[in-house]
Parts: sequence; structure tokens; C-alpha cells
Amino acid sequence: MASSESVPRVVVGVDGSASSQAALRWAARHAQLIGGMVEAVCAWDTPSEAGWVGPATEPGFDLEQARRGFAEEIRAVFGDHKPVEVREELVRGDPSEVLVRASEGAELLVVGSRGRGGFARAMLGSVSQRCAQHAACPVVVVRPTGKEK
Repeated sequence: MASSESVPRVVVGVDGSASSQAALRWAARHAQLIGGMVEAVCAWDTPSEAGWVGPATEPGFDLEQARRGFAEEIRAVFGDHKPVEVREELVRGDPSEVLVRASEGAELLVVGSRGRGGFARAMLGSVSQRCAQHAACPVVVVRPTGKEK
């Protein structure tokens, strides 16, 4: 069996949006094709620390809510059959900064085209744009299909 250091690591950002669910599915398929593993990364922060209140954040949002939400998103994509090669990382911080850091040493960073925030007509969300500009590895931006939107 190969050591975990020799297994290609595919990092994917998860935020509960249709785009991130599509990105997680894409990353899992890609990792399977290359014999790699998926590191699903969910970044969370409290609104007061970020300086604004995002539409997906409720008052009193905390680590336990972040854990439950992340688990629900993984379950929404994989059901009760999460692949063994998917590792979950819940990290407190700004999503673009967390994902750029996670991209170090990764084979690939996969993000959705738009997350929970932003403008509905935006072609590329701010997090995916920052990741594409600053990641330490190649970046794939996944758009949801019509049925996932």
C-alpha cells in the first residue's frame, strides 16, 4: 500500500451551495480516477469577526452548527456511502485564505463557481476567483448543472 504522502491530494471547498456540491462530486470522481484522496474543506467564521453578516450565517452561529452543516453537506452529496478516501477538514477562517493554504502540496484545488454569498448573476464568486489567482496548485472551477441550481 502506498504511503499517504505519495497519494495525490485533491482539495475541494465545501460551503453548502449547489456549486460546492457539484465540486465535491467532481473532486471525488477525479480522485478515484487518479488514485488519490479528497480533502473536503469547509471554512467557517462568526459574522462579527468577518466584519459583515453573510446571508447564510445565523445569529449565534458557532462551531457545533458548522460541524452539523458540514456533515449534512457531505451526506447530501454521498448519502450513507461516503468514499473512504474523503477526509473532512473544518477550519475556522476566511474561506479563500483557508483554501489557498490547503492548496499547498495538493495535486488540485476544486471549487464551485459561486458559493452562498454574492450576486446571483456573477459568473465567478469572489472565493473561487481568489483561489484561481493565489492557489499553490492548479484550480478547477465547477459550475452546477441545471438540475443542481
